[in-house]
Amino acid sequence: MAHIDSILQVLSYERQDIQKKTFTKWINGYLAKSGTPPINDLFEDLKDGHKLLSLLEVLTNQRYKREKGSMRVHQINNLNKALNVLQECGVKLVNISSDDINSGNAKLTLGLIWLIALTFDGQKLVNSQAKSGIEKSLLVWARQLADKYGIKVNDFSTSWSDGSAFLVILSEVIEAINLQEALKKHPIARLRMAFDLAYHHLNIEQLLDPED
Repeated sequence: MAHIDSILQVLSYERQDIQKKTFTKWINGYLAKSGTPPINDLFEDLKDGHKLLSLLEVLTNQRYKREKGSMRVHQINNLNKALNVLQECGVKLVNISSDDINSGNAKLTLGLIWLIALTFDGQKLVNSQAKSGIEKSLLVWARQLADKYGIKVNDFSTSWSDGSAFLVILSEVIEAINLQEALKKHPIARLRMAFDLAYHHLNIEQLLDPED
């Protein structure tokens, strides 16, 4: 597992507001499975440790005792409990403390959720030494597919903003897509179509809105 400095370096390539929105949706997707009310503000709603423990209960299928008081000492104890659970699950928390989360430190809160997401939703893909090679391979593959339709894919950010690259990739695995017609749509419509197809055909949750 990469150290937190490496994680933050990856996160720095995206706008913080999109990261926040993405992780909020990711967390709420799991909280909904337990009937737990969703979080609205990632940096505020994790401060007392309750929602973080609820998330971990779903991810680990375990129950965790928490302190019900609202004083800071109770919040810190709940956060310490959550961080201890993560360490027991093999997550190496370097330079992330309960104080950081309780104070609403944006970068370290994002780093923590990134670590949790990678640990429970994709640990096989996060070997830090291989990550750049994986990204380069994926980019080459996407570029080769997109080039056939005159679509330029140069990165994993702006090249995907109009939905065309998404649709090209999806058309490789979803036969129902009329790609020529889909590419004629407005960019927002293309993105909505891509996200909808990914959800209904591949069960991929929509973590971003087309406007993002």
